[in-house]
Order: sequence, then C-alpha cells, then structure tokens
Amino acid sequence: MRWLTHFGGARFTLGVGLALVAAGQPRLGLAALLANTGSHLLVQILKRAVARARPCDATGTPLALVDLPDPHSFPSGHAAAATAVAATIVLAHPMIAPVALPLACLVAYSRVALRVHHLSDVLAGVALGLGGAIGASRLLR
Repeated sequence: MRWLTHFGGARFTLGVGLALVAAGQPRLGLAALLANTGSHLLVQILKRAVARARPCDATGTPLALVDLPDPHSFPSGHAAAATAVAATIVLAHPMIAPVALPLACLVAYSRVALRVHHLSDVLAGVALGLGGAIGASRLLR
C-alpha cells in the first residue's frame, strides 16, 4: 500500500505532466500540470483553513504508516493530484480510463488505508482534482 500512495505524490504527478510534454503532447502535459498545480493550491489553502487532525493523530495512534508532510488531513493532496492528472488525461484520451481512473481511486484508498486521511478527506481531494482537470482542459482547448 505504501508504494501505491506515491502515485499521488508530487514527483510522480508532475513527472507525468512533464513526460507528456516531452512525448510530444505539450497541450495535454500543460493541462495536467495546470490541473495538478491548481488543485494543489486549493488543497493547501483548505488544509490551513480547516486544520483537521489526521486520523492517526485524532485516534491517538502513535504513527501513521507513511511520512506526513504536514499535520492537516482535509483535503487529501495525494487524492487531488492523482485525480487531477488521471482525469485530465482521460478527458483527452477516454480509452485510457480503464487504467488511469482505477489507479487514481487506489491512490485515494491508500490514503485512508495508511491512516493519514479520513474518507471525507479523499472525497474532497477527488472533487478538487476533478475540478482542476475540467478547468485546465477547458482552458487549454
């Protein structure tokens, strides 16, 4: 489960956007990067505004099962990033959906399974990622 969660991390999601640009799909790569960046900014604003404790902290569990970049859980940045990139690609190439969307869902699930997010955190992250994907895709048509 730990390895799976990294598919929602910055290195992977930004890497996908850059790889698309390098592979001759600059518009799609830029849309993925824009969707990811936009959703990330909203995630960071909401994390500080809501300041919800992570499940591992709220329940007194001594440690989460992965390293935590910050103490706030709402919304999930990993779920937002994975969804933003996957949905952006699917909007341009629907035939990728059977691979991209389950991977994004598994990233979201991993955040709950690793005790670093509540279900509502990942659902909010998915919504932010979808919003970022739709917005970026429309902007770069």
